[in-house]
Amino acid sequence: MSNFDWHSEPLNDETIITKNYKNTQNVRHYFYSHFGNNWKNNRTFMAWLKENEGKTLKDAVKEFKKNYK
Repeated sequence: MSNFDWHSEPLNDETIITKNYKNTQNVRHYFYSHFGNNWKNNRTFMAWLKENEGKTLKDAVKEFKKNYK
């Protein structure tokens, strides 16, 4: 299991999505920085994040823009 702390680690586009990914306030702030304060997560996108261990948060931003925005 990864020791990455999704609650407190600094997040950037190169952050790798780990097996222990958690949808934390820290993660929401990362997405707000890309989509604005009106960004809303949804269950389908959260499932995508959980299923894509090894991809980056930049990949997640691209996925959200392509399929969820």
